[in-house]
Amino acid sequence: MPTPPVLRLASASPRRRELLASIGVTVEVQPADLDESRLPGESPESFVSRLAREKAEAGHVGSRLPTLGADTVVVQGDEVFGKPQDRVDARRMLEQLSGTRHRVLSAVAVIGPRGLLECRVATTVVMREIESVEIDAYWDTGEPADKAAGYAIQGRAAIFVSRLEGSYSAVVGLPLHETSTLLQAQGIALWAGPG
Repeated sequence: MPTPPVLRLASASPRRRELLASIGVTVEVQPADLDESRLPGESPESFVSRLAREKAEAGHVGSRLPTLGADTVVVQGDEVFGKPQDRVDARRMLEQLSGTRHRVLSAVAVIGPRGLLECRVATTVVMREIESVEIDAYWDTGEPADKAAGYAIQGRAAIFVSRLEGSYSAVVGLPLHETSTLLQAQGIALWAGPG
């Protein structure tokens, strides 16, 4: 007998669904269809937090369940890296990140009995020098095509990361420590689902 959902997830991300399942939270998925453009003059921090809030609000419409919206962006300086448009764009991103450090900002918003609760987490990722042939080989795996900044830390790009300061799960897409605090504040029991 499947466990009924205790949370609506306003995201189509399979990674967020898997992360929530890892802490026993069963979800119904209701992706929010939003314009995810950055506003003129908007800081990366404000941008990622606004998107998480807007996703939660859009996803919560008509829901009897608490709703979680989240967004994760890769930032270097003031530049926010989106998903690569093609091989050339992915190469540009990975060459820019190669041998440097960057920040991953992950914001979470949960709407429930206590209203809107939210948080934002910053994680620093340090990448080793990435060879040109490695970038080509990595693109050919198909993995970077739908990932912010063209890499997935939980996948093959893990070999490019020499150090991480902060939350690993936030880089994957959802900071579990902070998310669990928000969920519990909204009355959602963790590890309630089947193990």
